[in-house]
Amino acid sequence: MTVQVRPAVPTADSGRSHACVTHWRLDAPPETVWQALTEVDDWPQWWPYVRRVELLRRGRESDGVGALRRLTWGSRLPYGFTLDVECVESDAPRRLRGRSSGALEGEGLWELWPDGVGTVVRYTWRLDLKTAWMRLAAPLMAPLFRWNHEGVMRGGGRGLASWLPSRRSTAP
Repeated sequence: MTVQVRPAVPTADSGRSHACVTHWRLDAPPETVWQALTEVDDWPQWWPYVRRVELLRRGRESDGVGALRRLTWGSRLPYGFTLDVECVESDAPRRLRGRSSGALEGEGLWELWPDGVGTVVRYTWRLDLKTAWMRLAAPLMAPLFRWNHEGVMRGGGRGLASWLPSRRSTAP
């Protein structure tokens, strides 16, 4: 199992709004990648920077829309943060969208495409900085924030690549 992570591509809409786009290439079919991405409670087992996932509200049984989880993240920098993320769109196995609130308000969109026997994943993270220190630091620390985001995403891609073979071998 291999993963290719392309660096996050930052955009800035204003001093508060930012977006990063990350690409993963995984050697597993979209359905297998989708299953791992939608089993959010398992993320701490394979994503090194996800410290804790707490289910606050169950979503629809058919697709998980409406589910609300609290995710506690670490980072490569000496800070972490907690976000409440609600699943607002689920189109298996292609699109999964969540909205976050907390220190970083925004929207994350997972998009999956088949690529031979593998899957290309694009994650687009659009966020508004809500904490004063991040807003003040963003103009000067943008390269450091990008480096941090890329490392967190790279850790997730590598963790998922290692996790997927064990999930396929135990799938019914």
